[in-house]
Amino acid sequence: MSKENREIKTQANTLNTAQVDNLHPADVADRLEDLPLEKQRAFILSQPLEVSAQYIAEMERHERVELMSTLPPAVAADLLEEMSPDDATDILSEMDPDVRAKILKRLEKEDAVRIKDLLKFDPETAGGVMNTEILVLDRNLTADQAIQLIRDNAGEIEIPYYAYIVDEQRHLIGVLSLRDLLLSPPAKTLNSLLQERNQQLVFVTYDQDKEEVARLLSKYDLLAIPVVDYEMRLLGIVTVDDVIDIIQEEASEDMQTMVGAGSDETLNTPWIYSVKKRLPWLILNVFNSIISASVVNHFQGTIAQMAVLAVLMPIVANQAGNTGQQALAVMIRQLALEAFQPKKFWRAVLKEARVGAVNGLIVAVLVYSGVYLWTHNFKLAMVMGVALVLDMIFGAVAGASIPLILKALGRDPAHASTIFLTTLTDSGSFFTFLGLASLFLFR
Repeated sequence: MSKENREIKTQANTLNTAQVDNLHPADVADRLEDLPLEKQRAFILSQPLEVSAQYIAEMERHERVELMSTLPPAVAADLLEEMSPDDATDILSEMDPDVRAKILKRLEKEDAVRIKDLLKFDPETAGGVMNTEILVLDRNLTADQAIQLIRDNAGEIEIPYYAYIVDEQRHLIGVLSLRDLLLSPPAKTLNSLLQERNQQLVFVTYDQDKEEVARLLSKYDLLAIPVVDYEMRLLGIVTVDDVIDIIQEEASEDMQTMVGAGSDETLNTPWIYSVKKRLPWLILNVFNSIISASVVNHFQGTIAQMAVLAVLMPIVANQAGNTGQQALAVMIRQLALEAFQPKKFWRAVLKEARVGAVNGLIVAVLVYSGVYLWTHNFKLAMVMGVALVLDMIFGAVAGASIPLILKALGRDPAHASTIFLTTLTDSGSFFTFLGLASLFLFR
């Protein structure tokens, strides 16, 4: 160990081995993230490689990439070799290309080849999240031989929830649960067992979206799903723990991208990164707000004749906006849970329009009563009521439609959808309300 590393090692006094001995790696990772980068580095260098690798794998994306980038390439390579290939690939894919190249050069040849192969896959697809450390079983093996092979290799592979059966060219021909394998006659071949059960083979191709992978695992109640190429050769598996991460990640991404924040932002994200991610959408929002302002400006004469209109305008806009947000949230959630079927989802838009109409009528009656009691102006109360019904229907349709339009354009349905929705509902609400007021109050 170099003199520099020995000096750094002695600085790890905020977190030590005694403090973390009985903690889960995820809990240690949480504590590490609270430390300055230099002390994170010192602590990692003070621990055994295998243990440090577990801690780093559990850290937040930005934190672990920043930490790994500061380590000597040789140390970083040793740590990556202790991780599962999918975790190592996730970290390397986010590193600076020059740093990544230096680390890859120091990896064992077999590990480097495996990780380079995984880096070729889009991180948003099944290939990008799969684990390649799996055991495949030849179809000609007996049940007893297969069980022994699994036992001999259990320490080096992903937890074997299932037995993946292949032919001589590694084409996936079937999957058996370990329970089926253990209860089978010892001398029976795996091929015979597959023929007897004749079960549907559930799999995904390497280029399927990871959200679709999560949906299939949930639909079929699987603990893992095989990933194949277009010739049915087995490439790897995606396990349920990966899917939990995918679901959590996609849920947080949808929540953040809906409002124009970075999809991968956390409290630990560098502030300059957050600025870069958010600023373009805030600038776009300024231009969108100008549209709403221009609508109001068009009716400034109407507002000048009855100042109370300016007081009532936000009510109409807020109701339309909230209605749209409700429809938007339901549609985005459904798109995340189900495969996209255009006819079904566009029928859902009509359903949201009906919901908006009924809610609009009820709210309109309440607001009509309030405005009439306040102003004693029957026409103003009627204009307010009618505007609310129309705008809440419009808000519901806009909220349900925006994700579908973005999906049809090949974009993330949640991406800054609230910004577009707010523009539509504000400008539409102001136009409807002030337009009706111009038609019926001053004639």
